[in-house]
Amino acid sequence: MSTLADTSVEPGLDPDFESEMTSGSFTRTTQFLIVVGAVALGALSWLPGGSVNWARWIVVSLVAFIALTYVTSRMIESQRQATDRLATAVVTSAFLVVLLPLVSVVWTVIERGSNRFDRAFFTETMRGVFGDIPGGAYHAIIGTLIVTALTAVLSVPFGLFTAIYLVEYSSKRSRFARAVQALVDVMTGIPSIVAGLFAYAFFVFLDDVPGMTVLSTGVGHRSGLAGAVALTLLMTPVVIRASEEMLRLVPNELREASYALGVPKWKTVVKVVLPTAIAGILTGIVLAVARVIGETAPLLVTVGLAQGVNWNPFEGRMTTLSVYTYYQYVQPGVPPEVGQDRAWAAALVLVIIVGVLFTIARILSSILQPKGLK
Repeated sequence: MSTLADTSVEPGLDPDFESEMTSGSFTRTTQFLIVVGAVALGALSWLPGGSVNWARWIVVSLVAFIALTYVTSRMIESQRQATDRLATAVVTSAFLVVLLPLVSVVWTVIERGSNRFDRAFFTETMRGVFGDIPGGAYHAIIGTLIVTALTAVLSVPFGLFTAIYLVEYSSKRSRFARAVQALVDVMTGIPSIVAGLFAYAFFVFLDDVPGMTVLSTGVGHRSGLAGAVALTLLMTPVVIRASEEMLRLVPNELREASYALGVPKWKTVVKVVLPTAIAGILTGIVLAVARVIGETAPLLVTVGLAQGVNWNPFEGRMTTLSVYTYYQYVQPGVPPEVGQDRAWAAALVLVIIVGVLFTIARILSSILQPKGLK
């Protein structure tokens, strides 16, 4: 009996399978050598033309990396492990392919935009600027902040309250709730220029409404408020969708525990549901801001272009960074390099603003998140 016990095999394990899985060793050194070899093979693709072709180098290197990973693993490991490493190499390569354009865009913006990242760019406007006078984007930065703040004030309350209604108060069989969801889906895919034309037509219409002429100057109306209304149409559905998904992730047990203690529904939403989902909601709001802060087409129609600072969003043209970037690039003036440098610098400022907003949102979500969920 003791002999049988000593030679017995643990249920569920095949000795051949176990020895096959431990037959070789695929170390980090091996993986590093594979990466180096793949990059070297990619470099050999320069030979036909004699110059660096980045796209060809990347493609050849990724294909070589996948092939070398499978062949090496098949030589020192089992077929199962080789197949697993092949799938891992394919997924990793796909991730790198998606990541490379983003890295390329950020690197290009930083490289080109840093040429005009000076004090004059942040303190001067384009009033009286011509030729090779540096000029600046102070008025565009102010206009962007004002229009974006107005858009957030209009969009966030409507979007958040709509999401709360859809998740906490509406019935799944409610026709009104289904109609709202369908409308949100339609608004999510609306072209930005359509939102701009709607806002423009809306303010032109207000000129004929008694008592509303203070907000509109009729045909040709341009103002920061009109731009905020156009961006609200684009931002609100994003806020609704993001907030709705975060609220649905809150466990029902938390709601039921609150109801069991006799807490009213509205207080349960305010004290339990929203604090639990606040991290995701803030992230969704920041993503919605990033969605609209770089819009150009609707602002060309509703806000226009100004050469100086306009602090009043209810009257007169304003300039935002996106519109400023567009005009500086397509109408750079003489010499064109000066205007193009201003365009790239404005694009870099936009990227930095989005990064700062995202960082603030992450910090606030960490602070406001309930202690038990940290």
